[in-house]
Amino acid sequence: MYLITNGLIVTEDEILKNHEILIEKDKIKEIRKKGEISKEGIKEVIDANGGYIAPGFIDIHADYIEKMAAPRPTSLMDFELSLRETEKVLLTHGITTMFHSLALFKSEEFDHKPIREPKNVKKFVDLIDKTHNSKHLIRHRFHARFEIDNFEEVENLKNYIKEDKVHLVSFMDHTPGQGQYRDLEVYKNTVKGYNDFSDDEVDLIIEKSKKKEKLTIDMIKEIADLATENNISIASHDDDHIDKLKLNKTFGTRISEFPITLDIAKKAKEMGMYTIAGAPNVLLGGSHSGNLSAAEAIEHGTIDILCSDYYPAALLHSLFILNEKYNKDLNEMFNLVTINPAKAVNMDDEIGSIKENKKADINIIEKVDGDFPAITNVFVDGKLISRTNYRV
Repeated sequence: MYLITNGLIVTEDEILKNHEILIEKDKIKEIRKKGEISKEGIKEVIDANGGYIAPGFIDIHADYIEKMAAPRPTSLMDFELSLRETEKVLLTHGITTMFHSLALFKSEEFDHKPIREPKNVKKFVDLIDKTHNSKHLIRHRFHARFEIDNFEEVENLKNYIKEDKVHLVSFMDHTPGQGQYRDLEVYKNTVKGYNDFSDDEVDLIIEKSKKKEKLTIDMIKEIADLATENNISIASHDDDHIDKLKLNKTFGTRISEFPITLDIAKKAKEMGMYTIAGAPNVLLGGSHSGNLSAAEAIEHGTIDILCSDYYPAALLHSLFILNEKYNKDLNEMFNLVTINPAKAVNMDDEIGSIKENKKADINIIEKVDGDFPAITNVFVDGKLISRTNYRV
């Protein structure tokens, strides 16, 4: 049993002052006014030092694991080592539940990544599944990012779903001229950033990409139906047109990842979908590919969820930037990385908020030198997993 005291408790609806939290085993047992909880049987009293006592962060889209396993395009580290070292990093950023977003790409004309080869994806899928019944620090989940020209991996994806190894499915189409790369100049600059291609060579890549055969609507729906039957949420990716949103809804899609424009984000919400933006977008002041500004979309109330995408530290810092720079309500900003993603992936009955009888996934966040937010204590399933002490 732990008692957390002397902090501001972040709930779904408000930030409580002069309250304490009692953790018993893996659950939040009580939330009471300071001094009302009995001290009998308590193992340790944790002083939050006036910081925020918040739910653990839930990150439902991040490919950080790929970078840890392949820090260079042709350098593949041991995968188990990569996963164990990754969770230590994520923990320091307050991420207690991570949906590792592994890409099922057929190929990328300009950037071959061995980490995305089917045999390597399978190794990671099996490793993530193994963590459920072995020693681990955070809660690991598999987000299957499926590119819709990848016919070869359809059966593998179906089997992963049937084996209960998938926890979120997103359908992606990175064909230039639409979606993320609707601006062909952005696509061309991206390609040239990976290789020293001439304009003619890039034009050939674009034409070849546009001619790729893609899964039919019926084939996509078959995968989506299988996911829905297994209580797995479905996400679309880089929505750039209302017709695409409407089509995706027919698949049972609940989440719109990275809508391209403010109007599309607004329409997705009107259609009952959760909308996601990248937290690095907030830190950078806009999209690196010239698309929707996350901060602007949040100011207009059209984004429900922030994800770390590729930079784990962005979740924590984006919340305080949105509060301090854009005057957004901090309580609502915390919901972007806690209860909202939990609801989107059907986990809100157990995690995502500080509430009695829920899992005790808790971050203590203190301001270092008055203005720098830092995670100082992390609980996962009621266990004190991490503690950081800053020194002068």
